[in-house]
Amino acid sequence: MPENKKAVEEITSMDEDFAKWYTDIVKKAELMDYSSVKGCMVIEPYGYAIWENMVAVLDKKFKELGHQNVSMPMFIPESLLQKEKDHIEGFAPEVAWVTHGGEEKLQERLCVRPTSETLFCEHYAKIVHSWRDLPKLYNQWCSVVRWEKTTRPFLRSTEFQWQEGHTIHETPEEAMNETMQMLNVYHDFFKNVLAIPAIKGQKTESEKFAGAESTYTIEALMHDGKALQSATSHYFGDHFAKAFGIEFQNRDNKPQNPYQTSWGCTTRMIGAIIMAHGDDRGLVLPPKIAPIQVVIVPIAMKKEGVLEKANEIKNRLAKICRVKIDDSDKSPGWKFAEYEMRGIPLRLEIGPKDIEKNQCVIVRRDNLEKTFVNLDELETAIPELLEKVHSGMYEKALIRRNQMTHEAHNFEEFKNIAEKEAGFIKAMWCGNEECEKTSKEQTAFTSRCIKDDEGKIGDKCAICGRPAKHLVYWAKAY
Repeated sequence: MPENKKAVEEITSMDEDFAKWYTDIVKKAELMDYSSVKGCMVIEPYGYAIWENMVAVLDKKFKELGHQNVSMPMFIPESLLQKEKDHIEGFAPEVAWVTHGGEEKLQERLCVRPTSETLFCEHYAKIVHSWRDLPKLYNQWCSVVRWEKTTRPFLRSTEFQWQEGHTIHETPEEAMNETMQMLNVYHDFFKNVLAIPAIKGQKTESEKFAGAESTYTIEALMHDGKALQSATSHYFGDHFAKAFGIEFQNRDNKPQNPYQTSWGCTTRMIGAIIMAHGDDRGLVLPPKIAPIQVVIVPIAMKKEGVLEKANEIKNRLAKICRVKIDDSDKSPGWKFAEYEMRGIPLRLEIGPKDIEKNQCVIVRRDNLEKTFVNLDELETAIPELLEKVHSGMYEKALIRRNQMTHEAHNFEEFKNIAEKEAGFIKAMWCGNEECEKTSKEQTAFTSRCIKDDEGKIGDKCAICGRPAKHLVYWAKAY
């Protein structure tokens, strides 16, 4: 098949129309379907299996670090939400309200949770009395509702699945350590599980979470050069604790407010995988979260022994990976295109000639490279190839990100790059919010995160020319 020939005709080329390409993939790969509720989606089995695999990895890590899962109510009384002024103002435009129960009007409106800080605070105020009660390391897996004006499958929807960690600590140092620890958990997850290189850093004051003292983020770069805020970790200090009257007796037997954090990631990560790794053939799934890691395609399977050998291989591989055999009557060519579109990391082909030679053909989804593997060596070869797929995907994404990261030292350079290039712009910033507004208004590039750990690339703000305080990554963002 010529390289410029699309394997699945229904998928629009990403160079032709990136938005349409994305929508084609989520629909064609049966990741989701639209519902009758505007902005809400049905996550179909294949899409939900990807999410479940992500949940399994993260949940295991959270528990290894001492976190416990809980379940909070879906509804928040308006009076409870009003206790933290900055928080409610930050979420007010996105809140959905319940005003009636059956036919009766409620005495107090109930908010459908957009996030659960207030609920956790109310609970902590009841159960935390002494320094011996601390820390509390809680997390919940649930859905939340934010009434978005513009929605897009997985990236921004009215209701979405996520996890939200909420922890409470004796000292600010413990809380800050937790904040940074969880940021690093997300960063490592993106690298080691999703094969996505992400930038981690602190949000500017104007971009931080409503009510937080400081917000930290990981930002991933998509194929089209836009950034995707992929996970966040927030340090609250004792701000929420004071607002909600959370108090404990400290080690000196004096009353003290504790220090809090919250951190979360969502089904938006499925969108990140699509846009960071996908191509014109469809999905390219990282092996560690792929619902099917190896698909076996029997060739000339009506010939004696082929299907039996394919099933024998499946039974062997089932002990070491997630494997499927396609013994349908569809043509091998159709199957090849179908499983490439679904992003399955490895395709194993076995036919009469292969059986004679005691071998099979294995094709990598990330680069379509073919390998002949001795059937006696499959248990060793498959894990090695899955690891190579992961490494290949990460390196490819890293090279692309590096190629799409540019430096600007003044606003003319900044505007020129923003107009002609896609990707990140690294530029110094004075710390003034007006410069962020100027960038957004004139280039549509917003500050993604502060990256002082990379050192300075100048001493003047690239926007206004005044003395610079921080190195910042800027980009157009989803």
